[in-house]
Amino acid sequence: MKIFNGTLFLVAVLLFTTACAKKQDLVVNYNNPEIAYSGRIDTTTQAGAELFWSGTRIRINFEGESISALFREERGDNYYNVFVDNDSAFMLRPDATKQYYELASKLAPGKHTVEIFKRTEWDRGVSTFFGFKISGDAKVLAKPEPKKRKIEFYGNSITAGYAVDDFSGEDRSDSIFTNNYESYARITADHFDAEYRCICKSGIGITISWFPLIMPEMYNRLNPNDPDSRWDFSLYTPDVVVINLFQNDSWLVNLPNHEQFKARFGTEKPTPEFIINAYADFVRSIRAEYPDAQIVCILGSMDATREGSEWPGYVQQAVAQLDDAKIYTHFIPFKNTSGHPSIAEQQTMADSLIRFIDENINW
Repeated sequence: MKIFNGTLFLVAVLLFTTACAKKQDLVVNYNNPEIAYSGRIDTTTQAGAELFWSGTRIRINFEGESISALFREERGDNYYNVFVDNDSAFMLRPDATKQYYELASKLAPGKHTVEIFKRTEWDRGVSTFFGFKISGDAKVLAKPEPKKRKIEFYGNSITAGYAVDDFSGEDRSDSIFTNNYESYARITADHFDAEYRCICKSGIGITISWFPLIMPEMYNRLNPNDPDSRWDFSLYTPDVVVINLFQNDSWLVNLPNHEQFKARFGTEKPTPEFIINAYADFVRSIRAEYPDAQIVCILGSMDATREGSEWPGYVQQAVAQLDDAKIYTHFIPFKNTSGHPSIAEQQTMADSLIRFIDENINW
């Protein structure tokens, strides 16, 4: 006669239950085709997706009770907005240790969406995303259909959303205050339900920057830190390109003692003709990559568009030189406040650009 061993049976049940629970964890690698990426992302250098640019997005549709993302930061100085089911959830700051970060838990049965949006600029270090882990009856669902419209921005700190979350008014440089999600660029893109790309850097110009690199030298990079890195423009063809540059040039061309002035111009201030031609050459570079795109050359809303400024005229003359019916100019008035645009001022910029696009561009 066999004797029932209750202890052994209980242990067996616990082991079986634990094994089943573990099987419910679904690891979704970064290269899963159902993960939707938006941005210039490098998946060639290591077993992960390297993220650089402001506004880069990662999105996944899934079923499950909880979801985590596996990240490693170069410096731990990047911030992300996390959205769960299209609702703002929290701000994520991954650190230099490769680890999972919980994005959502205790989710109800059914379809869910998680989106991770990069707030910060590429000078804050490289982020590497390795994938997701989903727990509780986990299932990856089909990614969203591609958006019908595409838009791309080239800009400086205004476009980056520099200090937009610094409510002290001090324009502090800590990366926690930069938020590309609150920039006029992201607002405009989402208004038109357009896929969004943002090539920007605080302090950058067309003829001169506050640092050695200028936009014509880096607009075509995949990895902005690598001068030999090249982006394949065939991978993303925008319907509309918006260029908002010259704010930094407008200051630096008047600072002959600045090291970048000396490096770029020597002792002679650049002439208006030089400035106009440099702008026209940059727009030609964009046109060469996107022969059919509508290009909007804007300026504002900081003091490059103050009353009496010559810089809107430089943009107009450069565009006239190009003689291209699909290249437009649009100027956003000087906000007449100190520092970088606030959230409200970014919204005002977006409203102005949205009106212009509605009135002038059929896409």
